[in-house]
Amino acid sequence: MAINKKDSSVGPKGRLHPISIAIREIADIFGRMGFGVVYGPELENEWHNFTALNIPPDHPARDMQDTFWIQNQPGKVLRTHTTSVTIRELEKMAKSGESEKRMLCPGKIFRNEATDMTHEAQFYQFDGFAVGPTGTVTLAHLKGTFTRFYREYFGPNTKVRFRPSFFGFTEPSVEIDVWFETSGKKGQWLEMAGAGMLHPNVLKNAGLDPEKIQGFAFGPGLERHMMVKYGIPDVRLFHSGDIRFNYAFENKFI
Repeated sequence: MAINKKDSSVGPKGRLHPISIAIREIADIFGRMGFGVVYGPELENEWHNFTALNIPPDHPARDMQDTFWIQNQPGKVLRTHTTSVTIRELEKMAKSGESEKRMLCPGKIFRNEATDMTHEAQFYQFDGFAVGPTGTVTLAHLKGTFTRFYREYFGPNTKVRFRPSFFGFTEPSVEIDVWFETSGKKGQWLEMAGAGMLHPNVLKNAGLDPEKIQGFAFGPGLERHMMVKYGIPDVRLFHSGDIRFNYAFENKFI
């Protein structure tokens, strides 16, 4: 039987999940800065998840208590970050001879963590990168990109700061903080993302020449951004299946 779209008895329309809405919103912002969107496998190999990203064999992230290794499939893991997609895209660049690329890599990742209000064993990241001929993509471009992103995502008066940090696949590395003020409470800086200039070893592992190509990479957590933006108190709500939670978000990116 054909359904009359104007028939109110059919019931309410379905909606995208809040995470899907957020991915589309973030991709829209980065898209206006020239970033495409790419996806990769959730079941990843050790090379793309760890080794190619300059993470040594004795790094704690490779331990069983931190990573889901797959039984009877040596070297296979549930990816711990979508930076694994970054290295795959850099390998494609090396094979194709491209000299510049900007991509956003959103997707689900997995960590062997206990679940509570702020931690989940599975959550989402929106990693990304921008690379080009040496001198054309710098740390200043990274700062400009995230200052613009946060002022579009959180509001035009958002304050952003960058602090020195350390990540194996970037050098130099930075933590990106955003200033928040809540009614009746003292304002504070909140850590929102890790980023930095791609380490020369990562570029070499992808088959690129770090003397000729350079760029930046980043890896923020998606749910954390949504929790801060919308005042969501518990990360477990995202996967609770509670339809009231899903319907609380405006679906403008269909």
